[in-house]
Amino acid sequence: MPQLTVSVERFPIRGSFTIARGSKTEAIVVTAEIRDGDAIGRGECVPYARYGESVEGVAAAIDAMRAAITHGLDRESLQRLMPAGAARNAIDCALWDFEAKRSGRRAFETAGVPAPSSVLTAYTISLDTPEAMASAAARSGHDLLKLKLGAAGDAARLAAIRAAAPHTRLIVDANEGWSAGDLAANLDACARAGVELVEQPLPAEHDALLAEIEHPVAICADESVHGLDTLPHLVGRYDAINVKLDKTGGLTEGLALAKAAREKGIDIMVGCMVATSRAMAPALLLAGLARFVDLDGPLLLAHDREPGLRYVGSRVLPPEPELWG
Repeated sequence: MPQLTVSVERFPIRGSFTIARGSKTEAIVVTAEIRDGDAIGRGECVPYARYGESVEGVAAAIDAMRAAITHGLDRESLQRLMPAGAARNAIDCALWDFEAKRSGRRAFETAGVPAPSSVLTAYTISLDTPEAMASAAARSGHDLLKLKLGAAGDAARLAAIRAAAPHTRLIVDANEGWSAGDLAANLDACARAGVELVEQPLPAEHDALLAEIEHPVAICADESVHGLDTLPHLVGRYDAINVKLDKTGGLTEGLALAKAAREKGIDIMVGCMVATSRAMAPALLLAGLARFVDLDGPLLLAHDREPGLRYVGSRVLPPEPELWG
């Protein structure tokens, strides 16, 4: 019979990771492992305080599913038993991996999506002074940069970065850090800098304003989108959504959300929390549906898991079965 275990691990971040809400120096991840004989499936999640999650609470929620896993819980039943969020993500991805390991059939085949291929991923530049961010952009060596903004002086940051990296593609993540008062000016600064996409400029509770203004740059929901039930509220406000498995509660709902959004003419960005390759690998199954891929979490760590994903320049390669799926 399948047995479920849960573990908590800490991975130091290279330097620090800073967004509008604060900084951190380590990634704390929670892993669900499902084992039956030689078949072992694993899924990793990152509890996020912004959504009312804690490491202890998520680990306890996963552990509470131990009996259900032993009695043969499947992914469909899991969607009904647990809400969207990090805990369900870990179990859902572990179930996908477990099924692949036990059957010998790759997860992408079961999901009915094309085999993952090498894809361009964004690389994140943390929020800092204009000079520091411009220097980081110039030396990054990546083709697509994701700029963490959301503080006073963002127009100066954008101008400095564009001057330092004139040919690099740029997307911006304001992490709910702008307001009705500075939104138009910041979007104009993004347009002048050639930014291709702006994530979550306003706090989620204020995003109705986005339906009333021009979008000189495409605007992407992040904190405003979680599972399928949140999608109807975004139509007419956002041009794209950031599908993160820790928000959707796993690959199962992530796939359904991405497909439903595309049917409504909404572009897809596949994103991540700062985590290891084990968390990135399932999200790569969504890359074929996405306009933008932002799966650089392992590149921000001092060290990744072994084996991990391979990153070659600005591209991330599909996972080997030993890692996931």
